[in-house]
Amino acid sequence: MSRVFVDTNVLVYAEDEDAGVKRERARKRLTDLIRRGDAVLSTQVLQEFFAIAVRKLGLQSEEARARIELLARLEVVVIRPPLIMAAIDLHRLRKLSFWDALIVKTAAEAGCTRLLSEDLSHGQVLEGVRIENPFL
Repeated sequence: MSRVFVDTNVLVYAEDEDAGVKRERARKRLTDLIRRGDAVLSTQVLQEFFAIAVRKLGLQSEEARARIELLARLEVVVIRPPLIMAAIDLHRLRKLSFWDALIVKTAAEAGCTRLLSEDLSHGQVLEGVRIENPFL
C-alpha cells in the first residue's frame, strides 16, 4: 500500500465543472486512490475545501457539508499543536508558505510517500514525501 496525501486543489478541481481536463484527471486520481484505500486527507484540507467550494464553486453550504461528510470517511489526520509547530519550523527552514509546510508535515506524519498537489514543485522531495503534480 502506498499512502498518498491529497491536497485541497485536487479535491476542488474534481468538483469544478469548469476545470476541463484538470477535473477529469483529479477525478480519476481520486477514484483510483479511494478504491485502493490509499487516500489521506487532513482537517486543514477539509476546511479549505469547504471554504473554496462555497466561495468559488458556488455550492450551497449544505452541499459542501455533504461532500465533507463523504471525504471524512477517508483517513483524515487531525492537525494538533505539535504538527503546527513542526510546520512553522519547516516554513522557516525551507522558506515554504506556512500552509504548504503544514500540508507537507501532515503528509509525512501520516506516513505518506507521495503528495498530490499543484502548489509545490513536481518531483521535489520534502520530509521524505515526493511531490506529484497530477495535472502535468
